[in-house]
Amino acid sequence: MTSSTIWWLIAGAAVVVELLSGTGTVYLLLMSAGFAAAALSAHAGAALSTQLIVAAVVSLGAVIGWHAIRRKRPPEPPTGANRDVNLDIGERVHVDAWNADGTATVRYRGAQWTVVARDGSTLATGEHKVAEVIGSRLVVEKI
Repeated sequence: MTSSTIWWLIAGAAVVVELLSGTGTVYLLLMSAGFAAAALSAHAGAALSTQLIVAAVVSLGAVIGWHAIRRKRPPEPPTGANRDVNLDIGERVHVDAWNADGTATVRYRGAQWTVVARDGSTLATGEHKVAEVIGSRLVVEKI
């Protein structure tokens, strides 16, 4: 079996392990790119030591590049305020009156909910948007 075939098998195995692991990371996929680069260098006739260096450099470069990309992205909002996790975020509720303690009771999804205003918001009646869910309380902001 040629060394390029072995590199392709290792790259394929890394992809399969990444997909079956269910961890959601991409590190094995990035490493498989290095293994594929080593396979291409083997096809070009490079020596085994060169193939190993190519695999290491491409894999390490891909991982460092991935970290740089992730660092530039804004952080995910907390679970209570993340629309991808909590489908109540962004929904509208109508506040008829606020209590003296800064809470109100609204009817939402067929049940009574306690709402509080988001920090820095004024207590005004009318339409509000759900900004966050903390336990059984809706944090709202005026629309």
